[in-house]
Amino acid sequence: MENKDLIGKNLSGVAASARKAFLVRAFGSEDYAAKAAELRREALSRAVIYVGAGTCGLAAGAAKTLEAAKKYIKENKLQADILEVGCIGLCAAEPLLDVQLPGQARVSFQRATGDAVPALLDSVFRDKAPLKDHLLGQFEDGGKRWPKVPLLSEHPFFGKQLRFVLKHVGIVDPNSIQEHIARGGYGAFLKVIHTMTPAQACDAVEASGLRGRGGGGFPTGKKWKIALSSDADQKYIICNADEGDPGAFMDRSVIEGDPHRVLEGIAIGAYAIHASKAYVYIRAEYPLAIKNLKKAIADAKAYGLLGENIYGSGFDLDVIIKMGAGAFVCGEETALMNSIEGRRGMPKPRPPYPAVRGLFGKPTVINNVETFANVPEIMSQGPEAFAAIGTKGSKGTKVFALSGKVNRTGLVEIPMGTTLKEIVFDIGGGIENGLAFKAVQIGGPSGGCIPQSHIDIQVDYESLKTVGAMMGSGGLVVMDEGTCMVDVAKFFMDFIKRESCGKCIPCREGTLRMLEILKAITRHRRGEKDADALARFSGIMNLEDLSQVIRETSLCGLGQTAPNPVLSTLRWFRDEYEAHIFERKCPAGACTEMLEFTIDADKCKGCTLCMKGCPTQAIVGKPKVPHYIISEKCISCGSCRTVCKFKAVNAA
Repeated sequence: MENKDLIGKNLSGVAASARKAFLVRAFGSEDYAAKAAELRREALSRAVIYVGAGTCGLAAGAAKTLEAAKKYIKENKLQADILEVGCIGLCAAEPLLDVQLPGQARVSFQRATGDAVPALLDSVFRDKAPLKDHLLGQFEDGGKRWPKVPLLSEHPFFGKQLRFVLKHVGIVDPNSIQEHIARGGYGAFLKVIHTMTPAQACDAVEASGLRGRGGGGFPTGKKWKIALSSDADQKYIICNADEGDPGAFMDRSVIEGDPHRVLEGIAIGAYAIHASKAYVYIRAEYPLAIKNLKKAIADAKAYGLLGENIYGSGFDLDVIIKMGAGAFVCGEETALMNSIEGRRGMPKPRPPYPAVRGLFGKPTVINNVETFANVPEIMSQGPEAFAAIGTKGSKGTKVFALSGKVNRTGLVEIPMGTTLKEIVFDIGGGIENGLAFKAVQIGGPSGGCIPQSHIDIQVDYESLKTVGAMMGSGGLVVMDEGTCMVDVAKFFMDFIKRESCGKCIPCREGTLRMLEILKAITRHRRGEKDADALARFSGIMNLEDLSQVIRETSLCGLGQTAPNPVLSTLRWFRDEYEAHIFERKCPAGACTEMLEFTIDADKCKGCTLCMKGCPTQAIVGKPKVPHYIISEKCISCGSCRTVCKFKAVNAA
């Protein structure tokens, strides 16, 4: 009933003729209640099987799950529909399979690989004993609840989440515009263009406290107002879906699982700034997201929600997909606009800012996927509801891609102000293999590390800055005691160096020099010759000064934040740097180049496997006699330890 009321609420105030035309096109008549309930699957006439077929699900084997489900239905001559949905967020449990019988609540199974599907479906269709190892939980609504099956909302992964952006991801058919409308979709857009002026729409977004979720955190309503006040014959709005941070997959999952929500947010934003053309800049490596987005745009046009004079409002809008080539720098807004214009993706100095002079020299607003996905909910529930969530300066929720050394990886959406400890240990289930927590890298290469001593910090824009980190787009990589923080800094610096556009010298040459210094720090002395040791210490002494120069003189935000991984790890893990520099040791044992490999004569059986696999012939010995490693020849590749069946190879 809540969804039915939402349709009516969103369409209140819409001109009677426009309301009628919309409802007839969506549901076949003005009497939408019964059809909408059917589309929401509140009253089923036949069973429905849902397969999580997002990119993460497919990578885990969802294609075989889908095939097995179809085979089961055919062989058992069952009347059932099979739907492919996006990822509900619990990637660690993929592939996921849900079943909903008429009159029964939807029940969810985890690790539903192809070979497990027959038994899983038997447990539902033949009322056999449920497979506890696969049972995840059941949804709260949709029919009679299953006995002794926990609610999905009570699962530790979902219990502390609050879903605005991910509200329907993994639940709805992403390719059904009718289902989106049945759940209140596009009603907020029609209400805005029929009952609000562009200025009022900007005011509502500003009152909500929504800040850009792409990293900078600039107030969205304020940005829209700047573009609205800029006088021009043409304006543009751009959705930045060029997700380039290592470990980030928020934008991809949202577009794959609920593309109409993003499209509706873009449409509302376009109306708010008087833009008649919108671009979605998305990397070509996201084929499923692009496919679903193309379908959503085509369906929106067919339903009269895009095009000219949308439902008699006088508002025109065309949405164009622009595929990027995967350049990290194109996440920066001026480089992104250059790419859309057909030029090389390279940043430009600011001001002027895009809201004043952007794409093709016209006023342009650029927001990311998550920002736009929040807008329909703000307009539906009112800005006050959104502003009531979060902290004083950080309103609403934030989506994170939780990955790394944590038990439950996946996509999570939490209220601003949730502590890092709650995310890692309550939602994520703590560190895998029982190891100790060490740090979290938040915000991607532009962000920073947060150590154990600050694990109780609130996750919001202001708090993160106090520990040298930033929100970023939402990547959150968890690290355990076996992680070397110098190696982490080297990894991100290598990424940044490779992704630098090369336009400005501080970023192009500075990041290269920083990477060379980090490589020298993590290198064994046997690889040094002549004055290498002196050059190593010289570089180390200048590392922090070099970081500051790059920060202060780089052209764009990506270059200015490039030293963050080094500065952050230096701040919190200086002792690890000192161990690498002075003792030539990696405390975590992760930097293989620094390890000294030896063979325990008491354990070695002389099987010769290590000797045969050594690329530098550093291992000598005879069959059935303990072997020996010549340290001068050893390059610390670790192949000997990998092949040894008797755990005779030690590294320190």
